[in-house]
Amino acid sequence: MNAQQILAQLHALANPANVAGMARYGINPDKALGISIPTLRAMAREIGKDHQLAEELWASGIHEARILASIIDDPHRVTEKQMERWVADFDSWDVCDQVCSNLFDKTTFAYQKAIEWSGGEAEFIKRAGFALMAALAVHDKRAGDERFESFFPIIIRQATDGRNYVKKAVSWALRNIGKRNRHLNTRAIEIAREIEQIDSQVARWIANDVLKELTDDRIQSRF
Repeated sequence: MNAQQILAQLHALANPANVAGMARYGINPDKALGISIPTLRAMAREIGKDHQLAEELWASGIHEARILASIIDDPHRVTEKQMERWVADFDSWDVCDQVCSNLFDKTTFAYQKAIEWSGGEAEFIKRAGFALMAALAVHDKRAGDERFESFFPIIIRQATDGRNYVKKAVSWALRNIGKRNRHLNTRAIEIAREIEQIDSQVARWIANDVLKELTDDRIQSRF
């Protein structure tokens, strides 16, 4: 299948009622078709990995086509230039999170971009930095604890950014790191306690969100 055939298929699956629902959850409805993630993943399984096709789908600007692109792209062929181009296009939290967790976290640039983007100014670029941290904490099973501990100073430094999609991503990153193992759980709780002492309502919100999950008996029982 080529890009035009896939785009035609996506348009045929469009559900305007779902688009309205997406908007209620803070998803940018512009150029959205209202297609579910499971449907997109099923399409991706049929398509297989195809880097060039992913680029063509991304260029369409269609919300679901971009998510599909992140699933079918080959992380080994993704360049740093491509990552910078795509992240600059992020205009919705779900596209940001899907691209980071489906594709970007599997590239050789993942840790570098997590650090770079977390210091960015644009809301979705900064979110992408922390979404990458969160995704790496789940998916990079071979990484040593020190790779994630290197994120802690960044998390503390950015814990006062009050923009909704940033603060939630900061919490998400620290929570996921704290669920990897006992050592990182202990360290993440310590970092949350440190954030709690910052004179900032945003920082206190993040600390509370993190501590509520990481100290929960269900999490502690894993270790």
